[in-house]
Amino acid sequence: MEQQHSQWYIGAPNGIVLCMDRRVHAELIGRLFHSYCIDPICFGDLGQMTLLMEKLFDELQFPFPGTNERSFLPQNKPYSRPQERIKIMSDEQLLQKHGDIGTFIVRVQHRQNSSWQGRITWMEEDKTIQFRSVWEMIKLIESAMDSVSASEDGEEPNWEE
Repeated sequence: MEQQHSQWYIGAPNGIVLCMDRRVHAELIGRLFHSYCIDPICFGDLGQMTLLMEKLFDELQFPFPGTNERSFLPQNKPYSRPQERIKIMSDEQLLQKHGDIGTFIVRVQHRQNSSWQGRITWMEEDKTIQFRSVWEMIKLIESAMDSVSASEDGEEPNWEE
């Protein structure tokens, strides 16, 4: 019998599944998946991961950023209407993706105050927590992966809500 996971859902056009595969020194290395691409998008650290996610959000124009990019240089970019992206992977297919050491579903609901706000679900623990910034989301991921390392040493994983 398959176990029901009440918090396992994508629920947004910009939903992302993060698959953490390994830790090299202090860096978490993994893959991210979204509905608009079948192939994984690999990242070498959490900074690169956030830049890849921000690029997707900009391409989708969802969530729309609350602040515009600032520049004091002349802008030579003419406005172009965003290309509509077509989903090629279903939510069910996305939820089948798993990392070697951890898996997270990220649903960014807002991009305000030059940061992100949303929800993150740690699939292995079936726990969902709201985050108020990119930094807080990264800290939640690092905390979860630290607790996985600790549980390998005999301690129980703990992700505070």
